[in-house]
Amino acid sequence: MSRTSRLFELINLLRARRTPVTALHLARELGISRRSVYRDIEALRSLGAPLDGQAGIGYCLGEGFFLPEFAFSSDELDALILGLGWVRQRADPALAQGSERALAKILSARNNAPATSGEPPAVTAASVSERVDPPQVALLRDAIRRQRKVAIGYEDAQGSLSDRTIWPIAIVYFDDVRVLAAWCEHRSAFRHFRVDRVHVRTILEERYPGRRQSLIARWRQQDRDWRSMLTVSDTSTR
Repeated sequence: MSRTSRLFELINLLRARRTPVTALHLARELGISRRSVYRDIEALRSLGAPLDGQAGIGYCLGEGFFLPEFAFSSDELDALILGLGWVRQRADPALAQGSERALAKILSARNNAPATSGEPPAVTAASVSERVDPPQVALLRDAIRRQRKVAIGYEDAQGSLSDRTIWPIAIVYFDDVRVLAAWCEHRSAFRHFRVDRVHVRTILEERYPGRRQSLIARWRQQDRDWRSMLTVSDTSTR
């Protein structure tokens, strides 16, 4: 996550709370250190954000602060509606609800909305597959954001179950399958796991070493052909 994106996310976290929130809580939500939170708070204050509070007590966002409004073209808005509609139909419940909230924010924040904005959109998502995300996807997404190690059981194509400790870095969405890319401590290498065969045992408090961005760069260098992930994830010997 870039610092600009992180500052926007920090504003959104503070805006959603009516009571002061501590730097420790913000650090956990953003997956950064408290020291970084303090620096970001000061950066937002220098940009004019009315932030009240101090270290050890908590911070809250004062009233009267608004982010710049969005201005989308008709094609851009159609693309967003189509993508968020797909997520709403296919993703895990938490992500599906997030897509509904995101679309509501986008539609309410548009500048110069055309007179036809109340009409049905020109595009809509209609899934031809009945496959939806299993519940563990939300847990894995949380672990990815916080860079936490995860203890899992993995069931291969033959039904054999093995226990692993992994460092999850990304979930890749294919049409009919979700594949988790992760560093496997047992194999000391990147491995790919079909999410519907993953049994999440525990999300550990231990953060995996290094930066997720660096791990993703190494993973992409190793696995340039993403189609191979479907084969790798079904191979019991890996």
